Amino acid sequence: MTRQTRKTEIDAEIDANLKRAFDNLANEPVPDRFTDLLNQLRTGGATDASQKEAQNDD
Repeated sequence: MTRQTRKTEIDAEIDANLKRAFDNLANEPVPDRFTDLLNQLRTGGATDASQKEAQNDD
């Protein structure tokens, strides 16, 4: 086995492991906090939870 062949095999194994790790991560649910922040960005305003929190501070 040549040095280049071994490097190619190692690169392929690293690629496969990274893909597996990120595929698992991509399948995890998005935390509620991130969903709330995305909703705020989309609507340009506060979510229900943050509105309630603001009302409680009054």
